[in-house]
Amino acid sequence: MQRWRGLEDIPQDWGRSVVTIGSYDGVHRGHQLIIGRAVERARELGVPSVVVTFDPHPSEVVRPGSHPPLLAPHHRRAELMAELGVDAVLILPFTAEFSKLSPADFVVKVLVDKLHARLVVEGPNFRFGHRAAGDVDLLKELGTTYDYDVEVIDLYVTGEAGGGLPFSSTLTRRLVAEGDVAGAMEILGRPHRVEGVVVHGAQRGRELGYPTANVETLPHTAIPADGVYAGWLTVGDEAMPAAISVGTNVQFDATERTVEAYAIDRTDLDLYGLHVAVDFLAYLRGMEKFDSIEALLLCMAGDVKKSRDLVAAHRETSAAG
Repeated sequence: MQRWRGLEDIPQDWGRSVVTIGSYDGVHRGHQLIIGRAVERARELGVPSVVVTFDPHPSEVVRPGSHPPLLAPHHRRAELMAELGVDAVLILPFTAEFSKLSPADFVVKVLVDKLHARLVVEGPNFRFGHRAAGDVDLLKELGTTYDYDVEVIDLYVTGEAGGGLPFSSTLTRRLVAEGDVAGAMEILGRPHRVEGVVVHGAQRGRELGYPTANVETLPHTAIPADGVYAGWLTVGDEAMPAAISVGTNVQFDATERTVEAYAIDRTDLDLYGLHVAVDFLAYLRGMEKFDSIEALLLCMAGDVKKSRDLVAAHRETSAAG
């Protein structure tokens, strides 16, 4: 899959293509419907499929300080899109100048002059151009002038997550913030992931017999609510069952909020300086302060057992499905 940053990265000889545009944070199951349809139509038409997205999030430019917590960084979104069969991802730097493009200018500058769109696939609430003035009706109208078609896909999927609300990035962020990682997983179609570099911490986990990877998360990451979780610590291609702690270490009166993952039964790891991923499967309990180190150790042993059992059960269910 080709990855371009900015319009100037698009090959000069790029031909017609099927395009879909959006932030697509999380590439959740609703997004997958739209992107999957774009890929399907591109193959039918014998042209490449392109996803256009933005960096930073448009809200940060339009309303500074309002950048939402991100469900997936751009490289992760690109990986997920590649799995869906996308041929190219274009990340457009979203600047104040770019935000002032009228809907018609946006269409000409991006869809017509550079991507030579033959078909544009979007959800019903797609907005574009200065002050989000453009909608799918205008996109269709401009298509008659600039020789492209528009297909509108209903991206709404519902389930148990969020009490039956339509799946969305906003709902997913809310569930993550509440610690409902199971609900987030239903929307995403996979566990919510937090990434970052392993840095040195206070080493208390190692002293207690549970060495943890202290993950310095990427900027604007959507981090689950404080608590203990079951999941995985992934290093390279190896996903290891893990017990995960999020929050300040109340046992030792720490003040810095951290994400720490103990790879179960692995005391041989040296991960400092490595980029790792932490995937959240299930919420186990909230953070609490114990009367003694012995009580803490007893609870940690229980957390590890629950995590091991939950990950094993998930693996069996996934294999059976």
